[in-house]
Amino acid sequence: MSEESYIQRVEIDHQPVELYKILKFEGLAASGAEAKMLIDEGQVQVNGEPETRRRRKIVDGDVITLDDLELRVFCE
Repeated sequence: MSEESYIQRVEIDHQPVELYKILKFEGLAASGAEAKMLIDEGQVQVNGEPETRRRRKIVDGDVITLDDLELRVFCE
């Protein structure tokens, strides 16, 4: 991740949550279809590894990266 990266805290109230839903609800994709496309194209990483599974289960502690944005997931 570059020095210009931005880290955003994402709080979820239950887990797991599907990856594409987090992208959609956090405003990184305009729709679920757009979120799935970003994942299909390999633009999303989870915990530092490229992720192409749209329904990857995201849990507390996971880190999602898209471009220069890093999302850190916390379950309250």
